[in-house]
Amino acid sequence: MLALSQWLLPVAPANVVGRICGAMPGFWLNGRWTFASPGTRLGRRALLRFGCAWLALTALNTAIVGLLGQHAGLRAAQLFKPAADLLSGGVGFLLSRHWIYRR
Repeated sequence: MLALSQWLLPVAPANVVGRICGAMPGFWLNGRWTFASPGTRLGRRALLRFGCAWLALTALNTAIVGLLGQHAGLRAAQLFKPAADLLSGGVGFLLSRHWIYRR
């Protein structure tokens, strides 16, 4: 997101591209390692749940970063991007633990 927003794209599209790059490896690694248990399956249900959560959290994250970019400028958006990631990542962790990777 940082490199894309600095040289190629506006903040919001750069954020979405960055999140897409992490989405599928994140789904697979979290399902196979972080939240792996005997009852964990990486089937269609988990992927659908992941997709729904990812869309909602990406919208939230992009709204935060995009609004910062519009109202406070590119530097502020880049500076506060980690805070937006912590917020959406924390919610994503809870959703993953209690909903996405459950049977």
